[in-house]
Amino acid sequence: MKTNPLVSLVVINFKNFFREPGALFWSFAFPIAMAWILGVAFSGTPAKKYKVLLSGDSTLSQIYPNEKKKDFIKEIATGTGMSVTAVFETVSLEKIKEALQKGACILYIDLRNGQPVFHYDASNSDAANLYVLLERDIALVAGKKSFPIAQITTKGTRYIDFLIPGLLAMGIMNSCVWGISWFLIELRIKKLLRRMVATPMKKSDFILSHFIGRLLLTLFEASVLFFFSWLFFDLEITGSSVALIPLFFSGILAFGGIGLILASRTQSTYVGNGLINAVVLPMTIVSGIFFSYEGFPNWLIPIIKILPLTILTDSIRAVFNEGAGFSEIFWPCSILTLLGLIFYYTGLKLFKWY
Repeated sequence: MKTNPLVSLVVINFKNFFREPGALFWSFAFPIAMAWILGVAFSGTPAKKYKVLLSGDSTLSQIYPNEKKKDFIKEIATGTGMSVTAVFETVSLEKIKEALQKGACILYIDLRNGQPVFHYDASNSDAANLYVLLERDIALVAGKKSFPIAQITTKGTRYIDFLIPGLLAMGIMNSCVWGISWFLIELRIKKLLRRMVATPMKKSDFILSHFIGRLLLTLFEASVLFFFSWLFFDLEITGSSVALIPLFFSGILAFGGIGLILASRTQSTYVGNGLINAVVLPMTIVSGIFFSYEGFPNWLIPIIKILPLTILTDSIRAVFNEGAGFSEIFWPCSILTLLGLIFYYTGLKLFKWY
C-alpha cells in the first residue's frame, strides 16, 4: 500500500522529535516542574499584598473611624472570590517617596485641608484597581462614599520611572543570553565551530569577540530605549549617568558568562531553547521588572535579591530614580563582575568546538 508523502513527512518529524531526550525533557518535564515549583511557592499566598502608606500627619481613624492603630493589615474582598491584603503603615513623606521610587508602594494617603487624599499613578492598573477596592471597602465599613484623589506625576515616582530601568536590565539579559547562546549553538549544529578549530585562533579571542559585540550592541539598544522614554515620557536620570557605564559593563559581563556556559556543550536547538528559557523566564518573572518583588512570599525575597537580574535592575533603578552614584553601585558592580569572570572562566573550561 502506497503511503501518502505528507503522512510520511509528519511521521518523520515526530520520530526525530521523540528521539531527542532533551526535547522531551524541555517540552514536557520542564513546564510541569515549573508549574509545580511556582504552585507550591505561591499556594500559601491566596491574597495579593499591597503596601498602603500614610503620611505622618494622617491617621487611620480618618479613613476607618473605629481603627485606632497606626499600622494594621486589612483583607479586602474583590468580588471575584479572591481578596487582596492592604498593609497600612504610617511613615514620613520621605519614606513614602523612597518606597514609590523602589516600587514597594503604589498608593499613599496624606492629609489635605483635614481631608485624606489618595495618591496613585493612574497609568498603573494595579494602583487604580487598589483605589477602587479601598474606596468600596471604606464605603461598606465606614459609610464614607469617596475620597479625593491626586495623580502621582513627580519624576522618579511614576510607574514609567519604575518600568524603564527594569526593561533596560531585561534587555541586557536577553541580548547577552540569547545572543551569545543561540549563535554559538547554531554554529555548533552547522558544524562551523569544527572548522574554526583548524584556524590559528585562540578560544579566548573567539569568546571575547562575542562579548565585545554584545557590549556594543546592547549599549546601542539601551540608548534607543532611553531616548524613546526621554522623548515620550520625559524620563530623567537623577543620579550619575556616568555610573551607568560600569553598571552596564558588569551586567553584560555577568549575563554574557551565563550565555557562554549554556552554549558550551549544547548540540541541539531543543535543548538550547529549554536551557535559555530555564534561566531567563524565572528571573523575568520574579526580579522586579514589571512589578515589585516585595509582594512575593517572605521566604522567597532573600533569594530573589541575589539573582543577577535583580541586582542589575535595582542598581539601574537606583541611578535613575534615587540619585545613586559610583559609591552606591560599587558593590553591585563588583558582584556582577565577579560572577561574570567566574561564569566566563567556567564556560571556557567547558566549551567544546564540536
